[in-house]
Amino acid sequence: MKKIILFIMIFTLSAQERTPADFWYGMNMEEKTSFVNGVYSASSAIKSHHQRQVREQYTRNDSWVRPYFIDRFYEIVDEHISKDVDSHLDIIVLAVDALYSNSDNANIPVVEAIRIVSMVQDGQDKKANLYLLKAQQRFK
Repeated sequence: MKKIILFIMIFTLSAQERTPADFWYGMNMEEKTSFVNGVYSASSAIKSHHQRQVREQYTRNDSWVRPYFIDRFYEIVDEHISKDVDSHLDIIVLAVDALYSNSDNANIPVVEAIRIVSMVQDGQDKKANLYLLKAQQRFK
């Protein structure tokens, strides 16, 4: 019984040492492209669904003014999707590969890495660099 518990503890500890960079590098190019496509699709679907729900809920209320937090939510969702790469998701994949090549970025979650890379691709370098520095500090 003690051996089983010891084995489970060792297995659990070793499983937790895997970083998001390890997960990313464990995929081939097609899987990475599909992953990025999934993140982009999910972000678009979330925004579209939310816009539809807001429109349905407040269509008949003429005095309603959309609050700032909804606009900010849409801005955050848009940061996850690069508009300048069109359907060339391989650009994002290669940029995430480059981001994870720095060991300081190994613990940054993959979706956050895609967000940072997407902002760079859209020309928001200063904002992306700020997000990268914050992510490096948060996910040490």
